[in-house]
Amino acid sequence: MNRALKSLALAGSLLIGGQASAGDALLWQDNSLSFLWGKDFQVNPPTQQTWTFEHASGWTWGDLFIFVDQINYQGEHDFLAGSDTYYGEISPRLSFGKVFDQKLEFGPIKDVLLAATYERGENDTQNYLLGPGFDLAIPGFDYFQLNFYYRKPDGISGQPKGQWQVTPVWSYTVPVGNSDLVIDGFIDYVWNNKDGSGNESDLHANLHVNPQIKYDLGKAMGWNAVKKFYVGVEYDYWSDKYAIEDSQAFRTDQSALSFLAKVHF
Repeated sequence: MNRALKSLALAGSLLIGGQASAGDALLWQDNSLSFLWGKDFQVNPPTQQTWTFEHASGWTWGDLFIFVDQINYQGEHDFLAGSDTYYGEISPRLSFGKVFDQKLEFGPIKDVLLAATYERGENDTQNYLLGPGFDLAIPGFDYFQLNFYYRKPDGISGQPKGQWQVTPVWSYTVPVGNSDLVIDGFIDYVWNNKDGSGNESDLHANLHVNPQIKYDLGKAMGWNAVKKFYVGVEYDYWSDKYAIEDSQAFRTDQSALSFLAKVHF
């Protein structure tokens, strides 16, 4: 718990400091803290609880998404990470429409962007992602992004080449009574599992589907002290998790369900 609070405090202080000096460049922002508890995870211990800090913001140059996970293994130890671990991503996107002050709209496309992501976990696991991104106007959705990346691993011996990845990200709101049900999440599909010699690499193609279904309990209860307070579930499906091919000897296909509580501030 102490590591979780330290990680979240550091992330929050960095954001506050950056926003204070950003001036008029910052158009909007949203910050949240989530708690999840779930079972049936693969590769890592099967029962986990996670604290997650998330930041999303819009800027005159594009948008930014950051999250940090503090993952605690319930009564078990991971072979590499021990009793807990962390994982985080920083994902800035540069909007060509905003930078050049031009409307880049055609068909369902609202804007064209340069999308980047930096991923980091324990044991110096790092990945760098870069490619084109698109904001799409799809009826009914709060937002829908479609990002394409070239994914380059770092710190993994014998992997000189990267992989390709496509990532749709979405949010959909359904009014329910005097409140809302929100369905949001992402899908990562990674392919091109060849090494520099054209042979099959150790990084296997994989699919990660991660939606959340959550009800705004704060709005339903009239809790004006918080921006939003959600309760719900997160489903985590991952075929060939961490790009490790699933086999009878070592299962890496994951289907895990977690209960969540999430507060926005």
